[in-house]
Amino acid sequence: MIHLFSGKLPGDFGSILVHAPNWLGDAAMATPALRALRQRFPRARVTVCGNPGVCALLEGLPHIDTFIPLPGKPGLGEIRALFRRALPERAELGIAFPHSFRAALVLAAAGCRRRLGYGRNGRELLLTHAAPPHTENGVVTPIYMAYEYLCLLKDLNCDDDDRGLELHADDALVTELRAKLDPARPVVGIAPGAAFGPSKQWLPDRYAAVADRLAQEHGAQVLLFTGPGEEDTREAVLDAAKTTLIDPQGSTPSIARLKAGIRACDILIGNDSAPRHIAIAFGKPVICIMGPTSPRYTQSPWERGQILRRDVDCGPCQKPTCTTDHRCMTLITAEEVANAAAEWLDRRVGLAPRS
Repeated sequence: MIHLFSGKLPGDFGSILVHAPNWLGDAAMATPALRALRQRFPRARVTVCGNPGVCALLEGLPHIDTFIPLPGKPGLGEIRALFRRALPERAELGIAFPHSFRAALVLAAAGCRRRLGYGRNGRELLLTHAAPPHTENGVVTPIYMAYEYLCLLKDLNCDDDDRGLELHADDALVTELRAKLDPARPVVGIAPGAAFGPSKQWLPDRYAAVADRLAQEHGAQVLLFTGPGEEDTREAVLDAAKTTLIDPQGSTPSIARLKAGIRACDILIGNDSAPRHIAIAFGKPVICIMGPTSPRYTQSPWERGQILRRDVDCGPCQKPTCTTDHRCMTLITAEEVANAAAEWLDRRVGLAPRS
């Protein structure tokens, strides 16, 4: 039976399975909801399933008891077998943060007794409690993703503590990286990639120009963050930069080292992508260069820094690849990005101590 959030979900829950968002940035924005869930059900066993990268991102948070990494698009039999091995008994409640049909299917195949998610993409029959999506004047409209995940939990009486995004970085990895840096000089991270697609990426030579200026004028040590599939972007930035860029990942790249590297920064400069939200979770100022995506999905009250964006007649298009001239990004100059970052570096003394 489908319930459309006309009342509270009945009962307490001793075991909860959460299907995490699929994108790293979305998973970071889900952390206030995961914390609210733990605060509401302090004795419940909370299990998070999701792709291996997302599980690695959320690792170390005290609100999660165990993780179940999911293989890429498993079949129903594989899902059932996986959860029979991983869970001693069926979860009393399953929560689907992604909007996809497959996320609801995973919870159903896992045997969750009650299944909560937004009623979208034809999956209502797989959910026992289907929440209506956010609408304005009858039209589904985006809201900040952290709020969307929190709103999904409202009929569980979960409350937002307004502490914002939260992630854990391994102290030993942070210490290892900082040992290679000069503590007297500011640390700037640049993240020129975007897993969503090239439309979100600002130009590599402009990232290099910003790095050069901040190194020359502010003595900045610049860390270059790139992920799998972003090798061409990485090489383009390195080829264009005159200053030496530091690789915080070393010979063993991992999500754990990415988190440690961003935590070691004084400021991050990047596209509207996962490193932005990781930096927010660690309280780091962000200079975000935003192009084709709507800021309504990601505009955070907990973010410090500056969003640089141009209103263009073709945007926000939400397309992974630009079909015109990419002017939403090319109109943003290296000078204004460097100026915005320099302003925050000038305020560095007044920033909170590095954590």
